[in-house]
Amino acid sequence: MMIKKSENNKISKFLSLILRHNPEKIGLELDSAGWTNVDDLLTKMNSNGQSINFDILEFIVKTNEKKRFGFNSDKTQIRANQGHSIKIEHEFKSIIPPEILYHGTGEKSIESILNIGIEKRNRHHVHLSADKVTAMKVGQRHGKPVVLEILAMKMTKNGHEFYMSENNVWLTDFVPKEFIFYNKNNG
Repeated sequence: MMIKKSENNKISKFLSLILRHNPEKIGLELDSAGWTNVDDLLTKMNSNGQSINFDILEFIVKTNEKKRFGFNSDKTQIRANQGHSIKIEHEFKSIIPPEILYHGTGEKSIESILNIGIEKRNRHHVHLSADKVTAMKVGQRHGKPVVLEILAMKMTKNGHEFYMSENNVWLTDFVPKEFIFYNKNNG
């Protein structure tokens, strides 16, 4: 391993903050699709207390479990694959989802979700998973985890569009409550 897991996590979280939410924090600029120059990123991260070089950055991108970041073909540009709260122009193409997708959340959010649906809030899209295990991991970040089944194919037949990010996260703009199935015995 090139760097300790704790250091990898620390830098990865900082990259998420910078590339998804607040590039201004280190004076970084992203283009309209969320890309930025790698050399510029490294220089600005180092001048803001992060100890990083290209090899460490490449290792973090390659080993990130959630595949949150991606390089362009010659590795001169980098961006977050999805999850932005800042305005960027996504290059996602609409695709047909499987019959069922899953949404992991915390138990405290269930009442609101069942009343109004799943909103994207401050993100560009609602994030969905292709499997229950991933959804459960997402839900654990929000308290006692709950996994909801999303009737994705029925949503598509009713005019809703789905996209897939480069790191295989399913995305949509909103999940109306009538397409959510909650099995209390299934978490």
